[in-house]
Amino acid sequence: MQTTGWINDLRHPPPLDFHDGRQEWKRLLSELVGTFFLVLVAAGAAMVMAQYPGTVTLQAAVVAPGLMVMAIIMFMGRVSGAHLNPGVSVAFALRGDFPWYRVPGYIVMQLLGAIAAAGLLELLTNQSAKVGGSYPGASTSALAAFATEAVLTFGLVSVILGTASGAQNIGIIGALAVGGYIALAGLWGAPLSGASMNSARTFGPDLVGGDFSDFWVYVAGPFTGVFIAVGIAYLLRGSGGGVDGSEAAQGAITTIVKDAEKQ
Repeated sequence: MQTTGWINDLRHPPPLDFHDGRQEWKRLLSELVGTFFLVLVAAGAAMVMAQYPGTVTLQAAVVAPGLMVMAIIMFMGRVSGAHLNPGVSVAFALRGDFPWYRVPGYIVMQLLGAIAAAGLLELLTNQSAKVGGSYPGASTSALAAFATEAVLTFGLVSVILGTASGAQNIGIIGALAVGGYIALAGLWGAPLSGASMNSARTFGPDLVGGDFSDFWVYVAGPFTGVFIAVGIAYLLRGSGGGVDGSEAAQGAITTIVKDAEKQ
């Protein structure tokens, strides 16, 4: 009798091929759940504030999404890459770290997660979901809000691509950089545009609340920022983020395989 034992030990489990369709449902579910929690916090802060004035400050409302994204990346980033944002999925695909044919599925799940969160928030807070939507500030024009979203998203995607590139890849610690950026961007950008940086985050409350006024700002602005960020990343680092960049974008569902043969 001969036993081959572990194919790989616990320190180096073999990753399942990202193109293995049997794992796709896990990644799609991860994107739905992750985006659900992100929008639950991002839109929920304003809706709770409206229901219970004085309980949630502006500072808390903009820091909370950053903390939530940090947590989501840490607990499910290895499953799907924790994009949680159509712009991030497109950015990774543009850089060559993520296959284009997977992008539509990710975006659909992100939108569904945002819609589910907005619907639940209406039930919990007794407020219209449009209260939790993203809109230009009272003294901010749509064009200025567009520029704000473009600049903020340019910074966000630059942080994401930079912390998931070759020698600069810092793995799970990248969650601190991404979450920290979202919080800091919100502290100055929220009064101008809501600091959405995420078309799905805006779409969910807008759809459930029935208010798509200036929605174009939150599609055109973030995607403009995405294209600029990918272009700058190419100039600074070249095409693609290497093996580390691909793993960060795609996730790395792993398993330990035990194979015993008897003779």
